[in-house]
Amino acid sequence: MPKSLSYPVFDADNHMYETTDAFTKYLPPEYAGLVKYVQVNGRTKIALKNKISEYIPNPTFNKVAPPGFQEAEFRRKNPSSKHTVGTNIVGIGSTKDEVRPADAMPRYIESPPAFFNPADRLQLLDEQGIDRAMMWPTLASLLEERMADDLKATAVVVHALNEWMHEHWTFDFENRIFPTPVINLSIPDEALRELDYVVERGARAILVRPAPVPDFGVRRRSMALPEFDPFWSRVQEAGVLVGMHSSDDGSRRYVNEWDGITDEFQPFAKASPFAALVGSEYRSIRDCIYSIVGHGLATRFPGIRFMPIENGSQWVHTALKQFQKVYERDPGSFDEDPVVAFRRSFVVHPFFEEDVLTIVDLIGADRVVFGSDYPHPEGLGDPLSFVDEIEPLPEADKAQIMGSTLAKLMKCDPTEKLVAA
Repeated sequence: MPKSLSYPVFDADNHMYETTDAFTKYLPPEYAGLVKYVQVNGRTKIALKNKISEYIPNPTFNKVAPPGFQEAEFRRKNPSSKHTVGTNIVGIGSTKDEVRPADAMPRYIESPPAFFNPADRLQLLDEQGIDRAMMWPTLASLLEERMADDLKATAVVVHALNEWMHEHWTFDFENRIFPTPVINLSIPDEALRELDYVVERGARAILVRPAPVPDFGVRRRSMALPEFDPFWSRVQEAGVLVGMHSSDDGSRRYVNEWDGITDEFQPFAKASPFAALVGSEYRSIRDCIYSIVGHGLATRFPGIRFMPIENGSQWVHTALKQFQKVYERDPGSFDEDPVVAFRRSFVVHPFFEEDVLTIVDLIGADRVVFGSDYPHPEGLGDPLSFVDEIEPLPEADKAQIMGSTLAKLMKCDPTEKLVAA
């Protein structure tokens, strides 16, 4: 594995770890106490509206699992993985030439400054051979579902987070790191104001939760319904990329009904066999995309590009098959061939352990983007090792997947190499 690649690399899935003031520093005084860090049996937990969440075991992120800690485990569990899993994976502190045995890696590490601020992260990107990176929040993925019963408070805390993100990271750090502000759609007028706020401050991409949107009362509805068209019109006008990173999408409510429990979603807790079977189909992201296509959003706003991140690609085969089948049976119910709408409007981020080459064959190299999920433990300890998954492809296709497609979507120079080869 080379220390760097000859073409520019743009990682679609890097993560920041939020500092403990990320949600609270800019909260208005009347919302003081909405988000708290509390001590439970000697451990720090986060509480929203006085309800403690176990969603992230350590919400301070002072100690975390090493990047890539679960890489070998994920390869073993995924039947689509093309690789024989050995004991060697790269951990933090290793270079690509210094492979660390998985059983020798510490279970937890002290988080380095590069996980928390852009200047140190930029130095780390140089060491990793990465020219540019999207930077998604981590703890923010718990906010919207746990505050779905208080839409105004949700809008307030999301805005406070975006203010902190702009101050702490900016939305465009030296044209290399691109943090993604969150847009909550529950109150469409508030969503429009938030969109204008972040676009005016340089955001090139936004994070919209791929899930039904809570309304006042008990109703939830699709983001693709016409009531949201003023928002999407502004998105298309601004030309920002719509990132749909995996999060707590509320589907736990459905699983709980079958499991007979009332627990919150905990991504690191062991799921029941039933929940594991439901999750294995990636139904949440697939249904979201069915809605964007089936409710006509992609057709009404053909200039918008949607990028599901950390949702894998196993759902793509089923989605394309269903698009074709339903359209052939009843073409009059669609304003556009749904396969055409999908291929135009979406780019896909496969998991490293999936059969990436099959997805490339299915939708084309120009619709696939690389993402490492660094520094999360379920991602890649060595981000550039993703190129090994696409080794048989022509160099031009590799260059698209590893960087140039995302660079074009983010309005960056797709040929600009910022890290020395």
